[in-house]
Order: sequence, then C-alpha cells, then structure tokens
Amino acid sequence: MNTLRVALDGPAGAGKSTVAKRVAAALGVAYVDTGAMYRAITWKALQKGIELHDEVALTELADSIHIDFKPRSVGQAVFVDGEEVTDAIRSFDVTNNVSAVSAVSGVRVAMVKLQQDIAARTGVLMDGRDIGTVVLPNADVKIWLTASVEARAQRRYQELLGKGIACDFEQIKEDIQRRDDYDASREHSPMVKADDAVVVDTTGMSIDEVIAQIETICHSAQAQKS
Repeated sequence: MNTLRVALDGPAGAGKSTVAKRVAAALGVAYVDTGAMYRAITWKALQKGIELHDEVALTELADSIHIDFKPRSVGQAVFVDGEEVTDAIRSFDVTNNVSAVSAVSGVRVAMVKLQQDIAARTGVLMDGRDIGTVVLPNADVKIWLTASVEARAQRRYQELLGKGIACDFEQIKEDIQRRDDYDASREHSPMVKADDAVVVDTTGMSIDEVIAQIETICHSAQAQKS
C-alpha cells in the first residue's frame, strides 16, 4: 500500500481539485477534497437557515454532519447526510459564503480531526488552504499551487460559460481577490504557505504540465522515503 501523504495548498481557483484528482490516481493514494467538506457544511447551513455568523450553531452542525465521498465514472460524488450534493455545493451561494463558514474555529476543528483520521489509515493527497501547516504538518510532500488572480479568474469564467452560466469576468476577479484576502487574514488556520512547501505557479501552464511537475516532485519524495 502506498503510504505517501501529500499536502496540496493554495488559493481559490489555482486548479487544486482538478490536479489533485489526477495526481492521486496516478500515485495510487486516496484523494480527500477538503474544500468540498467545507462547502458541504456551508450548503447544509444555508438549507437549514442557520445564521452564518452563529459560531455555536455552525460548530454543532459540523459535529453532527455526515459527509461521504463515493467514486463515480468521472471524479467522485459528495453526499451530505445521505443526499448527493456534488453540484449543489458549487453554487454561487455556497461559493460566496464558504470562506466565512470555514473560518469558524469549531468547524475547522471538526473537519481537521476527520481529515487527520483519514490520513492515519492510508496514503492520501489532500488539497485545501492549511493542509501543510495544520492538517498534515508532517506530510511527505508539501506543494503550494498558485496562479495570478487574472489567470484564476479566467479559468473560473471559462468554466462557468462552459456550463451555460451567465457571469461577469470582472466580478469573478473581484470575488477571487476578496476570498484570497479573507482566507489569508482569518484568525483560525489562515491560508499560508508552509515554509517547506514547493511552489508551483500554474500561470501560463496547461493542466498536463502542472500534473507532470507535481508527479515528478512526489515520485522523488517517494523514492527517498523508500
């Protein structure tokens, strides 16, 4: 069994999820989409009408929610308390509120414990904002995946247009910058690059180029571990 543990961090829109899924499959380790976990809690809170600044209610929700990942033909499906929410957690409402929910200390404590429990059982590739600094500080590989705000906004813009969703490029760009600022300045587990993380700037790179570079980094670490 491959016991390699990889932490893939970086700002919103850098392509972490897309890259992580393919690299994890190539390495033969489990992929844990931590961002989807926080989106799942945000979606559930919105469904239940919970005030998103009510830290007590959000913490209670995080402690009781049941999140499952199940493989499907392309990627993996996300379930919250038995209901599939794979597409629902990518809605505008969830995207615009997930940073606030994920900044709640009690929510992060609950999710970090779950993520660490998973990593203790098997090799993993986790992507998020604080994997290398908080969740897996002793990860075998730490990567900081980033790109310019312009590039990240363009990717998000093209993704939404491809789904037939009307959107404004400048608004997307502003939202990404706002989210960067919020994630980097939150009190609990802020978004920050681990000192020993390898920086991979994806601006101007294709997905295949990014994946090849990360796989090379991981294979090198795996060889040293062996």
